[in-house]
Amino acid sequence: MEPFGGAATGVGGVIRDVLGVWADPIACTDVLGFGPLNYEYNKLPAGVKHPKYVYMGVTAGIGAYGNNMGIPTVNGAIYFDDSYTGNVTVYCGCIGLLPLKKFRRNAKPGHIILLAGGKTGRDGIHGVTFASAELTEKSEEVSRPAVQIADPIEEEKLKRAIIEIRDRELASAITDLGGGGLSSAVGETAKRFNCGAKVELETVPLKHHGLTPWEIYISESQERMLLTVPPENLEKILEIFEKENVKATAIGKLTSEQRLHLSYQSEKVADMDMAFLFEPPESVKTATYENAEFEEPAFPEPENLTGILLQLLSSPNITSKESVVRTYDHEVKGNTALKPLQGKYGGPNDAAVIKPLENSWKGIVISCGMNPNYGKIDAYWMAASAIDEALRNNIAVGGRRIALLDNFTWGNPEKPERLGSLVRACEACYDFATAFKTPFISGKDSLFNESPLGPVTPTLLITALGVIPDIRLTTSMDIKTPDNSLYIVGQTFKELGGSEYYKLKRDIGKTVPKVRVAQAKNNFRTVTEAIDLGFVRACHDLSEGGLAVTAAEMALAGGYGMKLNLKKMPSKAINRNDFLLFSESNSRFLMEVPEKTKKDFEALMKGKVYAEIGRVTKNPKLTVNGLDGTVVVNASLTDLRRSWKETLSSGV
Repeated sequence: MEPFGGAATGVGGVIRDVLGVWADPIACTDVLGFGPLNYEYNKLPAGVKHPKYVYMGVTAGIGAYGNNMGIPTVNGAIYFDDSYTGNVTVYCGCIGLLPLKKFRRNAKPGHIILLAGGKTGRDGIHGVTFASAELTEKSEEVSRPAVQIADPIEEEKLKRAIIEIRDRELASAITDLGGGGLSSAVGETAKRFNCGAKVELETVPLKHHGLTPWEIYISESQERMLLTVPPENLEKILEIFEKENVKATAIGKLTSEQRLHLSYQSEKVADMDMAFLFEPPESVKTATYENAEFEEPAFPEPENLTGILLQLLSSPNITSKESVVRTYDHEVKGNTALKPLQGKYGGPNDAAVIKPLENSWKGIVISCGMNPNYGKIDAYWMAASAIDEALRNNIAVGGRRIALLDNFTWGNPEKPERLGSLVRACEACYDFATAFKTPFISGKDSLFNESPLGPVTPTLLITALGVIPDIRLTTSMDIKTPDNSLYIVGQTFKELGGSEYYKLKRDIGKTVPKVRVAQAKNNFRTVTEAIDLGFVRACHDLSEGGLAVTAAEMALAGGYGMKLNLKKMPSKAINRNDFLLFSESNSRFLMEVPEKTKKDFEALMKGKVYAEIGRVTKNPKLTVNGLDGTVVVNASLTDLRRSWKETLSSGV
């Protein structure tokens, strides 16, 4: 309905989530899903805005909030799919840093409930319930007030005050005001500490007169935090907020009686037992899951695989997102050790690395994985692939000790087939998180994403947070030196279902990439060891577009050519060059290894699935010899860069 404001408040919300555990926000991420930018206007239903308009508003809103707060946006992705035309997908994330000894969560009866930050208005009323409703042509007219008004400058002042209160250990608990506004923040805070609460709603600072008590209580106006404060510390905390020119108001207190009492101008407006609020009736739904009837496409191997590669590089899901990334400040704070764009030519790094501590070389590695096209065929393996991709992106730059976040965007779970695919995706999250020993530490779901154009395609974003013990070991994706060897780690299978190659052929296929846990863990462990031992100069994971796109990106970023031989590729029953080049099998890496470390690298890789498949060349061309020894790809770096950069660089 309002792309700029919706995206901006998304960023503001996740920053407040981090503040809501006393952490200092140090980096933001964004993963976005839009309809095709060339969507025909005459096909848009009433009330659905064109993807170009949404794309421009969302990307501008994210940059405006993060840039104005001085928090770098360091990692993300942009996907295009027809189903996002009516159900735009905007994932905003934030990473924070917290000294554990400063964490406080020990509120007690008698502690004061303090509301700090922006004033409360009608913007954002029913925001969270609107997010769980199917869209219609009347949604914009009916639900426009659901969109909050963002103010990043107010949140920056609020952030500074909260960090000072944390460091001085003056408050007993904190939470943000997100979905449900005061109704969630007050109730959840009281319940967490086995308390009740008394709130005088007339004390809440308002943007304008005339708000009724229920509007005050459920408004989701932005830039607001709720603190609990021991009475003896109230004046000190109010002084800190006043110093930052932030409004802070005592609106009530926690009580030993486990009831919620709300009053407005001395009139009782609510008196409820806390258990009533937090023990809702159990919801029972029916889930059904049937494997969709898909077939593998039948077509001969194309003669011009160079042309296919150039087309893939310019396809919306693979093409350079530099025109968007450059609008975000990814270097503010001066801690970004590995940036989203690499080198002179802006190649796409697999992950971002930030150095958050002045007195330590340790770094945080931030990556993501998502391929909604797989979900059209099989939600289980889509989820598994997203986990694998997030992990290998992290590992490719040197990350380990990885934790995960899951963000689901799904259709209406009241419909059994939608719920069935959601259950399957959740099963995969459990299966592969436990297999890889990577815990889920946070996440969110957005359901009921349906519009006059139909349901959103099942979409799962996996974000991975890893640790690199020394940022000086960080490995980027651009090739570095002619005559270095190129190795592929991992096995290639005939798994092109949901691939960008099949999409180019206007088909979807049947066999999506699977995750073979034992081989994946072996690959991940060995790649980490090779990077730590200094055997690797460049590393890039294989994902959308397969080997061909990965090699092209490494070459166009580094400025040197490559010569590859498909006959040497470890594969399972693949006898076609195009399938070897464009398969998107999981758990694979392409690595540059110097001559002086080749023997050590190969000794380390003994018993693993790997092969030396080529070399870096001075000649600025990507050349690939096929299974019969003839050249099947021959593209200059100039052509590769032009194809990769042209789609979005001209603007929209």
